[in-house]
Amino acid sequence: MLFPYRREPEYITTMRDGTVKQLNPFTGTEVWTVAERGKRPLAAPAPDPVPLEPAEREDYCVFCTARYPQTPPEKSRVIRRPDGSWETKTISTPADWYSPVAEFRRIPNLFEILSYDYWHDNYAYELPQTLREQQAAYLSDPAGRAQAISVAASKLRALGKTEAEVAALGAVELLALATSFCGSCHDVIVARRHFTDGATDNSQLASAGTLTPDEHAQFISFTAESARNLYEQNRYARYVVVFQNWLRPAGASMDHLHKQLVAIDEWGQQHSQAMHLLRANPNIFNEAAVNYASYQNLVIAENDYGIAFAGFGHRYPSVEIFSKSRSCDPWEHSAEELRGMSDLIHAIHAASGPEISSNEEWHYRPIDADMPQPWRVLVKWRISTLAGFEGATRIYLNTIDPLSLRDRVVSNLFSLRSAGKIGELRIATECECRPNPLRYVGNTV
Repeated sequence: MLFPYRREPEYITTMRDGTVKQLNPFTGTEVWTVAERGKRPLAAPAPDPVPLEPAEREDYCVFCTARYPQTPPEKSRVIRRPDGSWETKTISTPADWYSPVAEFRRIPNLFEILSYDYWHDNYAYELPQTLREQQAAYLSDPAGRAQAISVAASKLRALGKTEAEVAALGAVELLALATSFCGSCHDVIVARRHFTDGATDNSQLASAGTLTPDEHAQFISFTAESARNLYEQNRYARYVVVFQNWLRPAGASMDHLHKQLVAIDEWGQQHSQAMHLLRANPNIFNEAAVNYASYQNLVIAENDYGIAFAGFGHRYPSVEIFSKSRSCDPWEHSAEELRGMSDLIHAIHAASGPEISSNEEWHYRPIDADMPQPWRVLVKWRISTLAGFEGATRIYLNTIDPLSLRDRVVSNLFSLRSAGKIGELRIATECECRPNPLRYVGNTV
């Protein structure tokens, strides 16, 4: 049944005192923005910057280029050729690590959400032949074998094993562990930089918004193709979750730009609810999302391939970026469509700034769903902490209402565009805002 408490179409109500009450049309989440609370600073005070030695720009955390041996053997990478073009490739041995250095690497997550054992024990999942051959070739090299053994031993130590317990294991046992996390279907897409080029202190982090538009387009395209590869790798996967945690308040284990992809065997409640709503109204993502945002003057930016607006009914201030493509899967988008979405996502990250903690969430049609739905990306500012009020009421307090969020982002976008730091976009009143711009409706499944 549909949500009995939906106040359609009053998803945003402004009270006389300035309090803004919101209701998410897809999840039923209730959010209040209390005027006075919106004056609090967005980012937490940063510690005093610490000067960087030149070598630290490539050797600051385990994701940095100087520490390739400390991560699991990679599955693939994106490099920049000498002529400036881009290539996705697979390396055969550690000798290929730096010829040239990868701009983006796809590596297994050392501490996976769903392990290889989960898939193997529950579904009799085995590594596909292509991945087994790639892994065998890499481990046949002495340096590759040593890397896999070392990383497996490091994982055991992190899980509480003593040095004696680790030392008691032989190479065969450690290589078996390495095989298991390489086959877990939880991957990480790691960007090259930890700090911006030329950074002089540790406050100058390289975020998604500090990439060039071309670099970010490769980041998005590589992530989309990696999601497709996980479906191909694991036929039991019903959905591949794609997300990015930026800074520790948003759940990042380290402040190095990366995305994560996790194959799971369920849709999750949010997609189940969305599918139920789609069956009742296939056009709901136009009507209750993009159209409604347009009528409320919440549109932030637009191009021929996507549209971004200040979201409503989210626990945290959120910008929603919807693809206009007929294709429901990100990897089925044309190169132009992917670039258009990338330009919008990149611009929102750039306008947010590297000092604001954020989550980037991808939402798209599950692979076994029977109804089409658009690819959309949410960028959420993690600038508040949920507390007792939210737990007791399930009413969430946001410090920024949708109109204020729109104004902040739009102002920054105009400045960034003038400086040539983002792609070509129509901003605010330049946007066409035509009804029903999303073309997923009527697409075949």
